[in-house]
Amino acid sequence: MQVNPILLEVFKNRFSSIAEEMGVTLNRTAFSPNIKERRDFSCAVFNGRGETVAQADHQPVHLGSMPLSVASAVKDVEMKPGDMVFLNDPYKGGTHLPDITIVAPVFCGGDKPEFFVANRAHHADVGGMSSGSMPLSTSLFQEGVIIPPLKIVEGGEVDAKLMKFLLNNIRTPVEREGDFSAQIMANLTGVSRMRELVEKYNLDTVKFYGERLIDYAETITRKVISDIPDGVYSFEDYMDDDGWSRSRIPISVDIDIRGDTASLDFSRSGDQVEGSVNAVYAITLSAVLYVFRALVSENIPTNAGCVRPITVKTRKGSIVDAEFPAAVAGGNVETSQRVVDVVLGALAKALPEQIPAASQGTMNNTTIGGKDDRTGKAYAYYETIAGGMGASAIRRGESAVHCHMTNTLNTPVEALEYAYPFLVTEYSIRRGTGGKGKFSGGDGIVREIRLLSDAEMTVLSERRAIPPYGLAGGEPGTPGANILIRQGKKEKMPGKFNAKLKKGDTVRIETPGGGGYGKP
Repeated sequence: MQVNPILLEVFKNRFSSIAEEMGVTLNRTAFSPNIKERRDFSCAVFNGRGETVAQADHQPVHLGSMPLSVASAVKDVEMKPGDMVFLNDPYKGGTHLPDITIVAPVFCGGDKPEFFVANRAHHADVGGMSSGSMPLSTSLFQEGVIIPPLKIVEGGEVDAKLMKFLLNNIRTPVEREGDFSAQIMANLTGVSRMRELVEKYNLDTVKFYGERLIDYAETITRKVISDIPDGVYSFEDYMDDDGWSRSRIPISVDIDIRGDTASLDFSRSGDQVEGSVNAVYAITLSAVLYVFRALVSENIPTNAGCVRPITVKTRKGSIVDAEFPAAVAGGNVETSQRVVDVVLGALAKALPEQIPAASQGTMNNTTIGGKDDRTGKAYAYYETIAGGMGASAIRRGESAVHCHMTNTLNTPVEALEYAYPFLVTEYSIRRGTGGKGKFSGGDGIVREIRLLSDAEMTVLSERRAIPPYGLAGGEPGTPGANILIRQGKKEKMPGKFNAKLKKGDTVRIETPGGGGYGKP
């Protein structure tokens, strides 16, 4: 079969639109503000081998790692029509335990799946030692329920016993069950649309163009890499700490560009640590994919072809490839950002006019949980908070936006105060925090919340000690700050902390600005 370029474009948009529609279904049917307001989820379509064919424009940290979860599901569980498999094990392709992936096979009349659809959503609580399941942990076992690949839906029916067992280990079971149902509905949407596509064009044609789209993405990615001057480019940056010690944690990369291939070696990075900022291999791979996909200006599908020209080498037992049962709650959200920073820093030496200065370099993870005095029911709030983007050679950085590995929205003040016992006392741009330069970095924000009930709070944040770097003579951005206000007294907190708070206490999160570009 020969490639028809018009049909190739049609299928590029059809596959992507299926993933987007899955996201719309998940967004509109979810219960939690984290999913329905912030859209902390991702959806994608895979071929029969479990390779990504197309994905929606959702979360980079989810989408680059989800193929490894799909591969684990396909390997460990025999799926039949009407089945769905869910998992969150970081050591089987997951990221951290709150991110739960549900995979559904697409059968087209034969005895084996021809495609798969999958979605991943961040659940605001999955058990563990602290509300929100983003703890200052020292072991994976402290972070929540660990789910290996298991059938949550069999023959079209939800496994009620398994669901009951899971919900019994979670602080907010009603909300979680609603979000699980939304994920299942999203997959049903994907399965239905894929079958409609096959009915319209026939199976061989759909499979053929799915493969050609992967080839197309590979071709364009190779062209982009071939435009980078050959050579080895190195960079090193640091995590502030792991929450238990104050030691900085190095992350290093050596990027070897040869022709149309790129080899990235992270072996010189620091050892895995006691705290929860360890990243599994899937996260490191996801961050690398994000950076190289961002170099491509053409509107290609983000799929398995983008990864083919790239090799990622790590060292087992390191901060970027932790070994079980290392704690990983913050590796997904914080260490992934630093991996992006070091890869961009290395590529800036090869492409100085194309690479921006460092963005805020953190997701400022904030979790608050307790009993809502208004209803008498338990609640769990989770949010990542925006900051400043790094400036580039052509413009200043954006202010007050989610950067790099996170692509969520905020929780609107109205939704926040409706869903939780909070009063938002300030929500503003943190003026002047972007690094100065020919083009200044974007400014961070201030999010200040007064608690209307007693609660437990955990914050996992970075760039509180080491600022986001500037480039080409630009100055670094201003580091962030975490502040508790109790009985009128301000207390500056570390980047990672857990605290018991009383009604009337206020938490203030000040996020970093981005680095500047060029001499001021």
